[in-house]
Amino acid sequence: MKCSHLFFFILITANCLSQQKLPIVKATSEAAVIIEDGQPVSNWNLSPQTKIDAYTTNKLTKPTYVKLRTDIDSISLSIEPGQNKDFIVLLNNKDTCYTRFQSPAVKNFGMQSPALHDTIPFIINKQNTIYVKAIFNNTDTLNLNFDTGTTELVLTNKTLETKISPEIKLYNTPYELKIGNRVYSTKIYDAELTGHDTDGRFGWDLFDGMIVELNYDKNIMIVHSKMPNGIKNNNSYTKLDIKYFSSIFFVEGTIAQSGIKNKDWFLFDTGYQRTTMLDNDLLNKNKFPVYKMKEISKVVMRGATGNEVPVITSNLEALTIGKFTLKNVPAQLLTTSKPLSTANVHLLGNEVLKRFNVFLDFQDNAVYLKPNTLFTAGYIGVAQ
Repeated sequence: MKCSHLFFFILITANCLSQQKLPIVKATSEAAVIIEDGQPVSNWNLSPQTKIDAYTTNKLTKPTYVKLRTDIDSISLSIEPGQNKDFIVLLNNKDTCYTRFQSPAVKNFGMQSPALHDTIPFIINKQNTIYVKAIFNNTDTLNLNFDTGTTELVLTNKTLETKISPEIKLYNTPYELKIGNRVYSTKIYDAELTGHDTDGRFGWDLFDGMIVELNYDKNIMIVHSKMPNGIKNNNSYTKLDIKYFSSIFFVEGTIAQSGIKNKDWFLFDTGYQRTTMLDNDLLNKNKFPVYKMKEISKVVMRGATGNEVPVITSNLEALTIGKFTLKNVPAQLLTTSKPLSTANVHLLGNEVLKRFNVFLDFQDNAVYLKPNTLFTAGYIGVAQ
């Protein structure tokens, strides 16, 4: 009976699409690409067998053009946040490929009643990893790093082997994760490594449509359904607009050395334990005087997959975030492996971010920062 209902639904959906006057794009090859403004190019395979072949955009904050380009034709459509748009790709003048551009639904819990203000204690260890207690699938208690540089839930292979109940399915099956007093639905991914003292990490997207407060003075995370009064118009905070890229988010910052300033987007990454990681290709492109930065150390770090990442740490004269400036920051210079394979990006890590009390506003897509008691503290592993 369930299969019959599903088949009936697919038939109705396909018939409705066929009755609409949808735009038609032509192709002679199944290979195509999708280009979303401000995002990496995605390879796309046309599939006449799929009833509705849907491409999901990055989280949108404004109308955005998305383009599909075949070997002989193309179409570009403006998509608003939460909107879907359908069209047809006619393959070899005979096979119909029903295709959809869809934007994730807009989430906003601001009208929730009663309002949620869920306070969750966190630990920040000597490596700058912040983590909370969470209950996975109603049974397993885990230490999980809140990592804004990732999405969904990632557990280490060791955790999956030794701490998690058997029969867990990776990648496509949603499970319950209780953080504080609220239960979130998330898929699971595996990794070799995660932050020190933790079993895995969870990303910012669990809180999409909410506001997350990180108070490093009190070591608490508070999940709000509504922005607390007095934050948005408080001059002690600086506001940074969020830009979403490859499903994670960025804010603008400025680096300065020997009179040269570069303004760029930085991955806001509470999962990165150091200060800031500067991409060598971006530095070269913007003619930043790296050669004038005093070298502090050379080390080999490990990425989430266990890969070796050679890193040089050098003194950066100034790092400005909004209206606040940190002086003489021990910055890591990345010359080989990159956090994103699709782009050259800088990172802001928790050794910098812990110096602020933070509001992450995933309703209006902004970050609010205010210096806290750690703002002038020394940097880990650097002689003062």
